[in-house]
Amino acid sequence: MTDTVICWFKRDLRLHDNAALARAAALGSVIPLYIVEPALWAQSDASGRQFDFLRESLIDLDADLQKHGARLVVRQGDAPDVLERLRRDHGVRHLVSHEETGNGWTYARDRRVAEWARGQGVAWHELPQSGVVRRLAGRNGWAARREAFVRQPQVRVEGLRFASGIESDPVPDAQAMALDDPCPGRQAGGRLAALRTLDGFLHARGKDYRSAMSSPLTGEDACSRLSPHLAFGTLSVREVAQAAQARAAQVKGQRGWPGSVRSFQSRLAWRDHFMQKLEDEPGLEHYCLHPAYEGLRPPEADAARLHAWAEGQTGLPFVDACMRYLRATGWLNFRMRSMVVAVASYHLWLDWRATGPVLARYFTDYEPGIHWSQMQMQSGTTGMNTIRIYNPVKQGHDQDPDGVFTRRWVPELSEVPDDYLQEPWRWPQAGRVLGRTYPEPLVDVKRAAAAARDAVWAVRKRDGFRQTAQRIVEKHASRKDRAGHFTRDPEPRPAEDRQLRLDL
Repeated sequence: MTDTVICWFKRDLRLHDNAALARAAALGSVIPLYIVEPALWAQSDASGRQFDFLRESLIDLDADLQKHGARLVVRQGDAPDVLERLRRDHGVRHLVSHEETGNGWTYARDRRVAEWARGQGVAWHELPQSGVVRRLAGRNGWAARREAFVRQPQVRVEGLRFASGIESDPVPDAQAMALDDPCPGRQAGGRLAALRTLDGFLHARGKDYRSAMSSPLTGEDACSRLSPHLAFGTLSVREVAQAAQARAAQVKGQRGWPGSVRSFQSRLAWRDHFMQKLEDEPGLEHYCLHPAYEGLRPPEADAARLHAWAEGQTGLPFVDACMRYLRATGWLNFRMRSMVVAVASYHLWLDWRATGPVLARYFTDYEPGIHWSQMQMQSGTTGMNTIRIYNPVKQGHDQDPDGVFTRRWVPELSEVPDDYLQEPWRWPQAGRVLGRTYPEPLVDVKRAAAAARDAVWAVRKRDGFRQTAQRIVEKHASRKDRAGHFTRDPEPRPAEDRQLRLDL
């Protein structure tokens, strides 16, 4: 007789380098379980594009399990209820899963699962699958721990035995989950698609990564496009980091490749760094990291402005092009993500808690730990980052100099001459388009930026602001440790954070 063990797949939809599955295999006969939780998919940050990606990944995971003589067990319902039925029916004594840095809903759900496990005498084994550290006392030494994790050998899953006779529900589609979200350009999910994407980036597409990542035109192909696969765990962070390290050794001395691989490796480290922030401060999803920023923007968002921004109808061509592209593809390069958040936060003066769920739904690669940390960073509410007020007109000229991207996604401007494309209101014949087929700009770009700058400066001048900011830096900012390890981070250290930056 052997124990029956549930391996609860969450954001780790793979067999390869899966520490939870390896631990489960060592404990007994495994029930490979995925729980479709309707309440999770009813949250404001969930979307059909994410569920479709998930569904494709579950189908691939099931196909891989079949090669080992098993099937993925899919159950729909509330996690503690699903787990209790399996415990009762099959004598489960162990539950194994990876740790999850998810949204507030999954955090509360895991607390309920922990309570269920204690009450039923089930041992719940939670294992790390990234450089994120649970119950971290402080950031000193974190970078070295993260580097040690990604350098460890990838976990081999051996001796798998599966429990038999476990019934499974079919995997529902997005429509059945009431998630109607057309996204024609969405990336495909699943392990096979992940491996193809990784190989294509490291051996072909990524050569110009460092120089091409900033523009939505060139970034579409030059960026890794691995983010949804990392978010759903069809690839492990460790296998990607080690593949990049192996590629770095291969491309020494080649033109373009070494710098691009190093830049990509830095961004993998940033990923864990930002997720660690939400792990350490779950309230990041709900409250400004620096409390002085509470109340800076109206708590009730201007509904008309929020809708116009979300639909790509602000009258700011490059912003609208980026938002429409994102809606259609589920992806946007990092610099443009920063810009659309900055425009919403500063020029349109919308609170990040109103705009954050919109972008979360649009991103196929939505990862709560990164998303909410970045929403606060780009909207200027952390108290420890340089405030970047992007000028969307300048960004349009810089990142789309020929207007190809803007014209593709904002075809209403087809008759506007190139010289006026990013500022159609300056065109002498603007009345032929603005207010007719394309909206007037919601704001005057320079005046709105100046007003935002003044408002943010006023907060920073308040008594006690710097003392609180220093405590935030000590808890969350990157730093070198005694061994000289450093998490490469886009944040400035405190000495660099002396002035607001206006990207005009």
